[in-house]
Amino acid sequence: MTHTPAFIAGLHVAGSAAYDNIDPATSKPLGTVIRSGAGEIDAAVQAASAAQPAWNDTPPAERAALLTGLADAIGAHTEELARLESEDTGKPLTQARTDAAVCARYFRFYGHAIDSYHGDTIPVQPGVHAFTTREPFGVTGHIVAWNYPMQLFARGVAPAIATGNCSVVKPADETPRTAVRIAELAAAVGIPAGVINVVPGYGVEAGAALTAHPGVRHIGFVGSTRVGAEVARAGADRVTPVVLELGGKSAHVVFADAALDEAADAITRGILQNAGQTCSAGSRLIVAEQVHDELVAKLVERFTRVRIGAGVDDPDLGPLISTTQQARVRGFLDELATGKVLVGGRAPQEPDLADGAYFLPTIVDGVDPMSPLAQQEVFGPVLAVMTFTERQDAIRLANCTDYALMGAVWTRDLSNALTTARAIEAGQVYVNAFGAGGGVELPFGGFRKSGYGREKGIEAMNAYTQTKTFVIKL
Repeated sequence: MTHTPAFIAGLHVAGSAAYDNIDPATSKPLGTVIRSGAGEIDAAVQAASAAQPAWNDTPPAERAALLTGLADAIGAHTEELARLESEDTGKPLTQARTDAAVCARYFRFYGHAIDSYHGDTIPVQPGVHAFTTREPFGVTGHIVAWNYPMQLFARGVAPAIATGNCSVVKPADETPRTAVRIAELAAAVGIPAGVINVVPGYGVEAGAALTAHPGVRHIGFVGSTRVGAEVARAGADRVTPVVLELGGKSAHVVFADAALDEAADAITRGILQNAGQTCSAGSRLIVAEQVHDELVAKLVERFTRVRIGAGVDDPDLGPLISTTQQARVRGFLDELATGKVLVGGRAPQEPDLADGAYFLPTIVDGVDPMSPLAQQEVFGPVLAVMTFTERQDAIRLANCTDYALMGAVWTRDLSNALTTARAIEAGQVYVNAFGAGGGVELPFGGFRKSGYGREKGIEAMNAYTQTKTFVIKL
């Protein structure tokens, strides 16, 4: 049983209030966590503000070396970080190790990218020299979701600090420990105090204080659409730019000529990874009637052989983040008006899993496209299946939700693949593959209620900087 403090200006802050960090595999406390409030948030913002001018003046090559040094340190501590992540989230150790590797990759990618990130010269007329620079905002605030704590930490912080900002991170209250540990590693490799600050706590307290703080000049948020709207309003009140990565209801569109075994493998991974608690999870299957029975049979076979257990035992599927989330997922199945549960649909009944927040891999066939199961983000290992006969029907079904984060098209016909992919409204569309938001280099974000702005790739560096234009008469 340990206490997780805040990390502000290079120092641990224990705080006067705390809450229990619950293990989702056992529903028992792992330790306590600082319950940061407005005071801790203000101290972190002040620390970031004080550090930012010198950090921005640090030559890009030196910032690059520090970011890649942090990547090396994360790699060297993979097992420690993976264990913390697995305990906090419930995800299998193998997936947590992947998260640590991707976390390191973000810092390495942006450490390399900053060396060649620069402005432009603009030809106007003879005797006038015009050029642009990319300027940091100053202090950036990051509110991180609980499903991929390490990846989401790095996805926001790495491009922000690479471009000269200093960051204040509010990790999810369920999963605070890896954020603090990465900040400690950053200090150990020489990243100056105040460049990365971490303030664990509840969203309604620490998160609200961060979004309302006048010293925060840019906000990045990953989480639910409801809370994202509140963050956007807080940003609008202060005319502060916000990047929102919110919910998803991503669809696999599978045509009759698709490679069904490859599709079945990807669909299984896309909904069961992290117990379905992924914004970009492929939670809807829209399949051609001709191959419906064959593909569904393949999926049922794959779902029924999934090993379930505590994340630290490295099964195929760990628990959900909490018993509250377990009850929410169960509610979708309890209230099912149409469709047939082919596999799963409930919590496992084994005694050794009874205390955890587990839910069986679930396939529901014949789902009404307008039902809650097809329209709302379940955030659990539940796949909703529906069929189509014509391409336009498939496109209509793919686009009939408020969410538009990702999609996938499965067909051997290149013309059909590109036509369908162009018609699907989403921030990312895969063809004969599915990455669940993968790829550090790939711009990521949604349309409609899935949010706005882009993270990852070079576009993230644009998001964390402002263009400044100079016009000089010679």
